[in-house]
Amino acid sequence: MTTIQETSTPREAGGPPGHWRRMRIWAGAHAVDDFYQGLVPAAVPYFVLQRDFSYVQASGLALAATLGSALPQVPIGLLADRFRLRWMSPLGVSLAGIGAGMSGMVPSYPLVFALLLMAGVGVAMFHPPAGRDARRAAGGSATAMSYFAAGGSVGFFVAPALITPALDNLGMSATALFIPPAVLMGFVLLRHHNRTSDTAVKKAQRHGKDRPGRFAALTAVEIVRSTISTGLNTFISLYWIRHLEASSGLGGLALTLELGGGVAGTLLGGRLADRIGMVRTVQIGNAAMLPALWLMLICDDKYVALPLALLVGLISNIPFAVLIKLGQDYLPSRPGTAAGVTLGLAMSAGGLFMPLLGIIATHYGPRGALAVLATVPVLAMLLSALLREPVQDEPVPAESTPLTAP
Repeated sequence: MTTIQETSTPREAGGPPGHWRRMRIWAGAHAVDDFYQGLVPAAVPYFVLQRDFSYVQASGLALAATLGSALPQVPIGLLADRFRLRWMSPLGVSLAGIGAGMSGMVPSYPLVFALLLMAGVGVAMFHPPAGRDARRAAGGSATAMSYFAAGGSVGFFVAPALITPALDNLGMSATALFIPPAVLMGFVLLRHHNRTSDTAVKKAQRHGKDRPGRFAALTAVEIVRSTISTGLNTFISLYWIRHLEASSGLGGLALTLELGGGVAGTLLGGRLADRIGMVRTVQIGNAAMLPALWLMLICDDKYVALPLALLVGLISNIPFAVLIKLGQDYLPSRPGTAAGVTLGLAMSAGGLFMPLLGIIATHYGPRGALAVLATVPVLAMLLSALLREPVQDEPVPAESTPLTAP
């Protein structure tokens, strides 16, 4: 039987076709799970318009979903590394869909808050065990892990496109339409786990030497990149509308192109990492952000700048999946904890800096906020210089036997 060696060369790291079949399950589950992260910001304006919630209450709903999804991921990751907990990712994706889907059906603000908090906790329950099991299925391939990471980007990208017309035409109760995909995906994941051989999984668990110092540097890189990503998602539409004097539709198109470019960049980063190395890919992606952002800001034509928004999204996401895998390689004995930090805590930390960018935008407009963001890649470049490729004595988990029982 063909096996994947623990120390593959970049050209060999892609693995046999069986890996792609298994990664499709995890990429699809990640897309469904992160769809509900994208649902919340898309639905919040409708709570203001249709339920007369105040702006403070609306920001509270976004905070509930963010806190619920970010803070529990580290302790959940620790649990996932200690116990298999095969039910956690199926239950997590189901709770995310049920909480977000029911939020538009309840009448009072406290109930909406509680349901979105529950949805956030469901997202948090999914990421660490899913990241751990996706790593095993990937068999050491950064390209394979990029499919898992890109699945989440696709879910977040698709959510506004589906939620907005549903709420426009059917009202807030239309959120209930999005409960079934989560429950169905939870059932699919549970069946997938039930077919998995415990013996094979135990053989796949190989503990190398943890590198907490390097993981700390990687987390710092993630926080800086999260600040850039969150800031772009927040201000790019307003930049088109206020500075370039475009319509709201064109501003929305700029955001759509930026998010779509992110999906392509995530996939591209995985392929680059398998060919030139993970650390070099991260460093190139961080360095390329600087000219890409300034090129977009220099262009004053609202139509010519649209492809540049796509380019910014693509380049800024090249390191995304690579950092997830690299974090797990730095903590090989705790892949669930590593996924909880890289996919949860660090990715949400960038939101903490948004009030500061909001103050800058108040005084200098959206272009001022984006100009500040366009200098932040310098910090990401300096921090990524501290990263190193995992050494030979740090093997990554590989599937030496198939995970699916006959």
